[in-house]
Amino acid sequence: MEKKVFQVPNIGCGGCVSAIENELNGLAGVAYVKGEVDSKMVTVEYNEPANWDKIVAALTEIEYPPA
Repeated sequence: MEKKVFQVPNIGCGGCVSAIENELNGLAGVAYVKGEVDSKMVTVEYNEPANWDKIVAALTEIEYPPA
């Protein structure tokens, strides 16, 4: 299992976090997603078929690209 912790500068509220969590939870292979409004940090754990490139692409598509 891969684990990444990264910043998403566009996080401004709980709705932003929900959008990110919902988007990433919809990707096959994503096992865990948790975002934090105050720190603008997101933790994601995943296995194949998910990978970092797919996660970045999904977040960029909804306008929450990782820093």
